[in-house]
Amino acid sequence: MPETGIVLLAAGRGTRFGASPKLLAALDGRPLVRHAAEAALATRLRPVVAVLGAHAASVGAALAGLDLAFAENPDFAAGLSTSLRAGLAALPERCAGAVVMLGDMPRVAPALVERLAAAFDGTQAAVVPVAGGRRGNPVLLNRRRLAADLSRLTGDRGAGPLLAGRTDVLEIPGDPGSRLDIDTPESLAALQAGRSGS
Repeated sequence: MPETGIVLLAAGRGTRFGASPKLLAALDGRPLVRHAAEAALATRLRPVVAVLGAHAASVGAALAGLDLAFAENPDFAAGLSTSLRAGLAALPERCAGAVVMLGDMPRVAPALVERLAAAFDGTQAAVVPVAGGRRGNPVLLNRRRLAADLSRLTGDRGAGPLLAGRTDVLEIPGDPGSRLDIDTPESLAALQAGRSGS
């Protein structure tokens, strides 16, 4: 099985959430970003690289004590693509695969991350979870096969557009957590109340 690391994207401004940093909002007594980081660390995949940008000091403090490497993205305001590139560049060359996790997805199960890695044999461009007929997150990217395309990504988008229409993307079953991201205080309140919503 090819070596695979994890990139945790935690550099965004989260403007739809309001004035306070979204990734620091509490869920079950812990910041959203810490839920995602702990899920990453509950897998066998290493290293786990957290990409920081907006609110870097406070988000970094929320992740204190965890076995993470950090990558700073000074260009975070230019969009998600810059954080993705910064995180991928911070992984060691030996990692052919990179599971890209989002800091605002607190219900991603470590077992799903493990299944993405187990399904990756190095021939696919990506391995993605599908739930409810739609692709979700996290996704596993083949750094070598997608290197040129990833280097050209711009703006506030991830690898999704690169993967659309490709025949070398493996889809595996996702779960509710692979479709649940927190973008607004209302979506966080719904999750806290036990309702699904994104």
